[in-house]
Amino acid sequence: MKPVLTLLLTATLGLVAPTVSAQCSICTKTASQLGHKPAKALNAGIIYLMFAPLAIIGFVGYRWWRNNGQD
Repeated sequence: MKPVLTLLLTATLGLVAPTVSAQCSICTKTASQLGHKPAKALNAGIIYLMFAPLAIIGFVGYRWWRNNGQD
């Protein structure tokens, strides 16, 4: 029951969280020179590229937890 609660809490916080800025200092400086719309697209691209590795790590972690948790 606890993992379901953790997943639900994480999903809820993800939906109500304010807009995040996923930029390093170099990307922030570049984005400030580009203008508002290109900077917003750059930020969305960074978040998009971050999603795939985190999804893979989450899937592997879930499988590991599922296989080792069933004694």
